[in-house]
Parts: sequence; C-alpha cells; structure tokens
Amino acid sequence: MGKKQQAAKRAVEYVQDGMVLGLGTGSTTKLAVDEIGMLVKEGYDLVGIPTSLETERQARSLGIPLTTLDQVEAIDLTIDGADEVDPHLNLIKGLGGALLREKIVAYHSRREIIIVDDSKMVDVLGMRTPLPVEVAKFSHIKTRRTLESLGCKASLRGGEIPFTTDNGNFIYDCKFNAIEDPLGLESKLNSIPGVLENGLFLELANCVVIGTDDGPKVQTKR
Repeated sequence: MGKKQQAAKRAVEYVQDGMVLGLGTGSTTKLAVDEIGMLVKEGYDLVGIPTSLETERQARSLGIPLTTLDQVEAIDLTIDGADEVDPHLNLIKGLGGALLREKIVAYHSRREIIIVDDSKMVDVLGMRTPLPVEVAKFSHIKTRRTLESLGCKASLRGGEIPFTTDNGNFIYDCKFNAIEDPLGLESKLNSIPGVLENGLFLELANCVVIGTDDGPKVQTKR
C-alpha cells in the first residue's frame, strides 16, 4: 500500500456515523472518497458535499448520498488534499482546479483534515508549486498584469486552450517563489477586481495526515 493510500485510510478513521462530509478534489482525496464509499456500503449513514463535478461523479458511482451546502447547517468534517503545507498548517491548494468550491466548503466545515505525502511539506509556502488564482474570463489579461505587479510570474493554465473551472472561470498559476507573508498576500489578491479566489488556505486546516515511508503521521495545529 502506497503512502497516499495509507494516509487516506488513516484520515477516514475520523469519519463517524451520521456525519455530513465535505469531499475534496484531487488524486489523493480520490482515495479517501473510495474509503468513504466502503463505509456507506457497510451501513454508515453519511452524506457528502462534493467540491467538484469530478468528485460528484465519483461519489455517485460509489453510492455516497449527496447534498448541497445550502441544505445543511454545517459540515462536520471535510477531507481534502493540498499541494503544499507549511509548519503552521497553512496550505497552497488548487492545482486540481477546484479551489473556489474547496475554500467555500472548508470555511463552512467544523473540521478540515488534509491528506498529503511527505513531499508536500515545506518550510515556506510557494517554494515548490505556483499559487493558483481563479479569475473571471472578462478582462483576464488585465487581471494577469495586476497579479504580476505583486511580484509573480502568472501563467494562464492550459495556455492557448485555457483550462476552465467548474464555475466557468480561468486559473492563473502564479510563481512567487517564497511567500513570506501569506496573510498579507491573500489580502492583496482578494482586493484585485477580477480575482474570484486564490489558493492560499490559511487557518482552515485542523489536522494533516502525512504519508511517509514509516506509515502515516498526524500533525495537528499548534
């Protein structure tokens, strides 16, 4: 069993009968959704809120009952992945293209558990991966120039055939190198007209399950 599979199984141990679950998006989270599907087959009374059309299709194929965020008071637990995790459990997410829905679901979750392998752990966010930023299609080139004024190199995902999110928007992958002040950067990004969401997930994760060669390790917020 691989590191990601072990971490996914460990994360799903936090699922309890009767929960409303946020279902994340991405290759690692897909493994956890498979495990949740097995719990449903065993008789667990669970309902899921998917963060993407891809996850929705997977959940339906596994027989996981689904609802929407507007139909529940809150989400008991969300299980999702991340592209980078810093020592404070701040995250970069969005390489899977679902950052806007993922952040909405995370914000309305009582608890968010993140699954990664140890390659995703970094000292400072932005060291390995670009920061995804979801933008409106309207005047997106102007938006890109404003993004680059913050000191990054912004690349339209998909290039000449742009990737379009489930919400009908574009994503710019912004290479900042080290993001020393993620809170300040998030504020600047959110102030740009045309920016709909960014991949900085700050103060949202409660726990990270890390797949390692020695088995899954659990890190909680300090």
